[in-house]
Amino acid sequence: MESELQKLPQPETTRPSQPESIDEGSTKDDRPLLKPDPTNPQLQVQSQSSSPSIEELEKKYAPYVRHDVYGIMGRGELPWTEKVLLGIALVTLVPMRVIGATTVLVVYYLICKICTAFWAPNREDEQEDYAHTGGWRRTVMMQSGMFLSRVMLFVFGFYWIHETYQPINLNGNSNNEDGSKQQAEELERPGAIVSNHISYLDILYHKSRSFPSFVAKRSVAKLPLVGLISKCLGCVYVQRESKSPDFKGVSEGTTTNGDFLLPFKSGAFLSGAPVQPVILRYPYQRLSPAWDSISGARHVILLLCQFVNYVEATWLPVYCPSQQEKDDPRLYAENVRRLMAHEGNLLLSDIGLAEKRVYHAALNGNNSMPTVFHQKDD
Repeated sequence: MESELQKLPQPETTRPSQPESIDEGSTKDDRPLLKPDPTNPQLQVQSQSSSPSIEELEKKYAPYVRHDVYGIMGRGELPWTEKVLLGIALVTLVPMRVIGATTVLVVYYLICKICTAFWAPNREDEQEDYAHTGGWRRTVMMQSGMFLSRVMLFVFGFYWIHETYQPINLNGNSNNEDGSKQQAEELERPGAIVSNHISYLDILYHKSRSFPSFVAKRSVAKLPLVGLISKCLGCVYVQRESKSPDFKGVSEGTTTNGDFLLPFKSGAFLSGAPVQPVILRYPYQRLSPAWDSISGARHVILLLCQFVNYVEATWLPVYCPSQQEKDDPRLYAENVRRLMAHEGNLLLSDIGLAEKRVYHAALNGNNSMPTVFHQKDD
């Protein structure tokens, strides 16, 4: 695979004209957006002298720009035909889908409740989960979770899922060039699934396929129904921000419009185990299922109004790292990212969550928004 990467052309990379602190988050945080931290020496704040135009914002924050008929933040002026379709869907499709989605969620919550009854959760490093459960409990949670996740996608209008599997050999060369038995076995044992992040729907797809654990905000564990489910999934909770200057938080990823690939966090690559790259796409004609620059409630309602939605998944061969990549997780992560960008025809961008917050604030007319310069860790 390392030899294959040397042959790949460098994908086009977009960078902000100024390195600005950004917000990847698509959901609201407990803390206000872009609140400067005077105790952090890495942040330098300067006042924004003038408001940039929409064209300038879209060029600078291209990974978060919506291109569907609903326009900026989903608030664009719609043609009368779209308004008619929305009106019909609101009184027919949406009530049925809301009832169906709620039923699926409650059913799985009850299954998790039964499977975790009289069972103490695993508590370690301020985490709490039931991922360590085994036997019939784990089997029931996994099998029912995979089935109900696919049912939930069906409720949301994803009636068909197009999946493509690339063979292990790329251009006639094998990923494990020395043909050793150990590497051949590793090809079937990926330590993590590495995927581009476009929407909350990504979770449902991956959960319906392989039932993996996810990284989520710590506040998710406290949500009704979803909190217990996330614990049964073995979610790794992270804290995006902390009021304490001594807190060393875990940076979290964010969603894009599907045309770009942001930097991967190195956590999944620290062990040096093989990873399974998966590229997701959501083809659309009216509403983009991408959760980029639109409120969660608005996006869910508009998505439920779509009569049919589509998702495509491309499963690349399991990526086995070289010794150099095992010694350098960031190199490992970047090489996998370059490969996925090449195979999925995606653009590379080095902006992230903080830039997303800046973009959202600008779209919401927050002209007093400071420009925050964030220097990435070495």
